Amino acid sequence: MESRLDPEIARALLEWQFDMGVVDAIGDAPIDRRGLPGTPPGAARSGPIAAARPPARDPGPAAGDEPASESETSPLAVAERAAADARSLDDLRAALAAFEGCELKKGARNLVFADGTAPAPVMIVGEAPGRDEDREGRPFVGQAGKLLDRMLAEIGLSRQENVYITNVLPWRPPQNRTPTREEIAMLLPFLRRHVELVAPEVIVAMGNTSIQALLGKTGITKLRGQWTEALGRPLLPMLHPAYLLRNPIAKRETWADLLSLWAHLHGA
Repeated sequence: MESRLDPEIARALLEWQFDMGVVDAIGDAPIDRRGLPGTPPGAARSGPIAAARPPARDPGPAAGDEPASESETSPLAVAERAAADARSLDDLRAALAAFEGCELKKGARNLVFADGTAPAPVMIVGEAPGRDEDREGRPFVGQAGKLLDRMLAEIGLSRQENVYITNVLPWRPPQNRTPTREEIAMLLPFLRRHVELVAPEVIVAMGNTSIQALLGKTGITKLRGQWTEALGRPLLPMLHPAYLLRNPIAKRETWADLLSLWAHLHGA
């Protein structure tokens, strides 16, 4: 068959091969020039032959060095490990500040960790920060916080002496919306560890989100005032002060709950 290769092109190809170091004509069998005398062991090929070689096969992870499974890197798994490693309240605060698994963090101004005294006989667990809490970085401030302080004072309690306060969520949800089940579950390991470190005699869960996190139930208006147990400690569900501001008539029921809390603390 007659070659259609242009003589000038053929000449250019030969010159290119010469520049690449070709000195012998192509033989009947391939020659591995890496094995010829004078060739350094492991010398790499160059030119188009090297480019045509398949890439080195990845041997994969060594034995005992398997990649982490998806379940081990999920936000919940990361939260559980971070919470378990916290040996103090300062450690726990730092762990929460470093936690990147919750999208709420991106839209919040501040981490709202806690307020009050630790250790304390009473630990109040609220729902999530509102606008005032997000601005100041403390739970239960603003009008709801002032009402809570007056409620506690009526039975001889205060943040400064014998009450520790936190929330289920440390970051404000957009527009003060209700926290989702996923958000509650993701941050629950931190709350559990928080309770362990404070070691209160009694937990007061204020609001629906609190009883959902600690009891797995909803319906605060039905459950309020009924003593139960969570995380190995007595728990009293109560109405949130923000709810009382919207529904002043419910303050009578809350007063009864406060008296029940006082009686429990004093063994009456």
